[in-house]
Amino acid sequence: MKHKRLKKDLTKTYSPEHIGYLKKQRKKSVAITLSRVGLLLIFLLLWELLARFNVIDSFISSSPSKMAVCFVELVKGGELAKHVGITLGETVASFFIATVLGTLIAILLWWCEGIRKVLEPYIVILNALPKIALGPIIIIWMGTGQSAIITMALAISLFVTILGTLSGFLSVEKSKLMLMQTLGASKWQTLTKLVLPSNIPNIIDALKINVGMCWVGTIMGEYLVSRAGLGYLIIYGGQVFKLDLVMTSTVILCFLAGIMYYLVALLQKFVSKKLNIE
Repeated sequence: MKHKRLKKDLTKTYSPEHIGYLKKQRKKSVAITLSRVGLLLIFLLLWELLARFNVIDSFISSSPSKMAVCFVELVKGGELAKHVGITLGETVASFFIATVLGTLIAILLWWCEGIRKVLEPYIVILNALPKIALGPIIIIWMGTGQSAIITMALAISLFVTILGTLSGFLSVEKSKLMLMQTLGASKWQTLTKLVLPSNIPNIIDALKINVGMCWVGTIMGEYLVSRAGLGYLIIYGGQVFKLDLVMTSTVILCFLAGIMYYLVALLQKFVSKKLNIE
């Protein structure tokens, strides 16, 4: 009944041509999703067959079946939840800190032109600096605990957030800024009524970039100092030649990063719908 009622509502609201277009778009979306899933399944099947028939060395490349066995062993041993929880906590913490702190610094640099002109070259240089070079310094300053890992993730993601957000702030149309000045708006009103609202898509794009940057920083930090976490499992697996563990941990990382990115994409859709942003 609900389906029929919805169909009647659609026919009243949209023309037959538009309904046909929506159906085509829906079919196209389903076809793309099925193609993605099918491509992944074909890849896994091909990988498994090549390993089974010794076309590739499963000791070096592992195989989907061996990874499945390794995954079950980690779950049964209670190790997986512990290592995933540690890495996920470090990543989420660095993600929120980098996003909030980076946005606040970008606002400060937009607000004070003199400070921006002085600090901008240094921010660009620090952003370009290979962060692994800071590893020994971070370990000495922050120790060998989670604080060092979060600091490493911040070092990678913070400057990207600052530069990306600041670029959006500075790209606001000059005509709109002049209009705000003509109307007698204060700098705070210009920020809250014009600059921030017009940069919501830009800020969400910065969130998407931060997802990847924070995962990279967290794993890099765990490579250096961690005794637990998915990065630690990858390093440990490589040291003892347990490639099943390395590949399984890597796949879990991909899965978690994908979920985090998907949540940000959902946020983008929600915000865009609320604010009617294209």
